[in-house]
This record gives sequence, C-alpha cells and structure tokens, in this order.
Amino acid sequence: MFGERGISLNDLEKHSFYSFLALYLGSSLLFVGLSAFWYYSAQKNALESETYYKLVHLADIISGRVINAQMKGITLELPHEKGFEYSLIPVSQKGKYSEGYFESDAAKVLVSDAPQEHLGIEYVVVRTKLYFTQLRHLQNEVLTTAGIIFLLIVLISFVLAKLFMKPVHKRIEQIEGFIQDVSHELNTPITALKMSASRAIKKEKYDKKILTNISISTKQLETIYNSLTYLNFTQNQEIPRVVELSTVVERVVNYYEELSSAKGIEIVTEIEQSKLLIIESRSELLFSNLLSNAIKYSMPETRITIILKEGLFIIKDEGVGIAKEKLNTIFELYKRDSNIAGGFGVGLNIVKQICDEYGIKVDVSSTLGEGSEFRLIF
Repeated sequence: MFGERGISLNDLEKHSFYSFLALYLGSSLLFVGLSAFWYYSAQKNALESETYYKLVHLADIISGRVINAQMKGITLELPHEKGFEYSLIPVSQKGKYSEGYFESDAAKVLVSDAPQEHLGIEYVVVRTKLYFTQLRHLQNEVLTTAGIIFLLIVLISFVLAKLFMKPVHKRIEQIEGFIQDVSHELNTPITALKMSASRAIKKEKYDKKILTNISISTKQLETIYNSLTYLNFTQNQEIPRVVELSTVVERVVNYYEELSSAKGIEIVTEIEQSKLLIIESRSELLFSNLLSNAIKYSMPETRITIILKEGLFIIKDEGVGIAKEKLNTIFELYKRDSNIAGGFGVGLNIVKQICDEYGIKVDVSSTLGEGSEFRLIF
C-alpha cells in the first residue's frame, strides 16, 4: 500500500513540477510575445514614418533644384542618395499619375507635385526598397532577441522549478516517512490489543497479564492520538490557567507505570509543588512526551529520575543517549535520532512547541551509551 502511495506522491511531484513549468513558461511566452509585438509595431511605425519623411524630404530637394534650375537658368543636378531612385514626370503625362504615398512592387513610392510644372515637370517620383529591407532586418532582430530571451527564461524556469520543488520534495519525503512510522507505531499496540483480546475471550476468565497488555496498548494508542491531535492546528484554543504541576507529573508517572514496569524500568521521583500558567492538557502532553521518550529509549532494568521543583523540571534516563552533533536537531519535526526504538519524530517537536509557547527554556545534555537529561526552566 505504501509503495503505491510513494509512486502516487512521485507522480504528483512530477505533475506539480511540469504544471509549474507550463504555467511559468506559458505566461512568460505570452509576456515575451506581447512585448515583442509591441516593440515590433512601434519600430515598424517609426520606420514607416522615417521612410515617408525621407521620401518627402528628397522630393522637396529635387523639386527645389528643378525650380532653382529654371529660375536661374542653370543645369539641373539631381542628388545621389544610396537606396533611392528618382523619376521626373513631364506635364505631358499628367493624367497618368496622381500625387500620393503608396507601396508598389515591394517598394515605397512618393509622387509629389512640388515642381509646379517648372522645366515642364509635373511630378517628382521618389522610390526606395530600403523600407522592406530594414523591415525584414527588424523582424529577424525581434524574433532572434525574443527567442534568446525565451531560452533564458526556459533555463531560469527550470532552475526556479527545481528550487520550488526542493522543499516540496523534502516535505513529501517527510510525510511519506511520517505515514509509514505512524502506521508502524499504530500496528504494534493494535496487534497487541487483538491478541490480548483474543486470549481473554478464549480463557473466559480474568487474567491480569492480559489486561495489563490491553491497558499498555490502549495507552500507547492514546499517546499517539494526543500527539496527532496537537499537530492538528485547527483545534480549538483553550484558556490557560494556573496549574499545579506536581499533580500533573504524578498523574503522568502513574499513567506510564505499566509501560515502564513491562520493561523493568524504575521511575524515581522527587516532586515538589510548582505552579505554572498553562493549559493543563498542554502541560500533561509536555511531561507525557518527555517520559514516553525516556521509556522508549531506555534499556531494560534501568532507572528514570524525575525531579520537579519550583521553576524547574528534570527528567534523566539511562538510555542510549544522543550524539553531541545531533543535539541541535532532535526538536525538528519528523526527526528521529535513533531507530533503536519506535516513534515517528513528533514527540520532542511537540515538547519544543509547548515550551516556546509558554516561555519555558529547554536544556539537553546527553552522553552516548549513558543516557540523556532534559531540563525545563519555567
């Protein structure tokens, strides 16, 4: 079942990756396309205007020289402008032409009547193909630039998509591991409950050992349930009140007495009165997770010491211990320092969340193979 779920999550991850890429690239392509179109349109209009005014200017120069040649009786000399052609239309062909600016045979043409029949010339015709040459160059330039920009966006999008998916991928892996760990943790007490209930039914009489196993398994399930309930951030917030912590600690110790006895673990307590403004269920969950964690990682036939004084709570075990380099990560969600015992990496994170919520300082000291000590300073 979990293998299939893992495949499903991977497929979902890929779908998210490609959906992000498609959305990012699609919107980028639209933006680049519109930008290129607007730039091209603006440049085309500018080129059109430039060509028109250039033709008008040349027509005016030629017309001026025609008029000047007649007025001064000098030889007419036409200007030489690369890329432009001129024609002088005599009065005799007046009906064949009309003044205006138009396009003909892949060229821009301007017909001007500025000569006003001087030297018998009715029209000056100026023609150029430079406009279409420059327009093709503009098109190639815009397409090339837009293509390069889009390729850069594609590369950037892949980098961004990977960065975007990195925390998602990490979170999915954590959730997968969390689900597997929760399933494993639930499987143990559920199996014990089924077996104990089955044995009790077969014996048809009171059996203290069977009832103890049922009680332990039920408490393990309740512990898991309480932790998962706390992680449900939609829960209704209770109002804090002044709580007598000694009562809470004693209740937690009694609650776990069967579980500790089953492992041969002795719980030694030194409990004094201590008060704290806190939601009582939070304080119980706080001490419960610490004691449950201590029992879980303690070796059989060892001791757990619990001390409660005004403003101070200490729990010390003789368990497997924690490496110094890992002390800074033990409060991270889904983080487990050791696979020796069960768990799904939320207990100490819940402890840290509750401590942060109520301004409780947490100190941890540990030695591998000797045990750990947690100090809560209120």
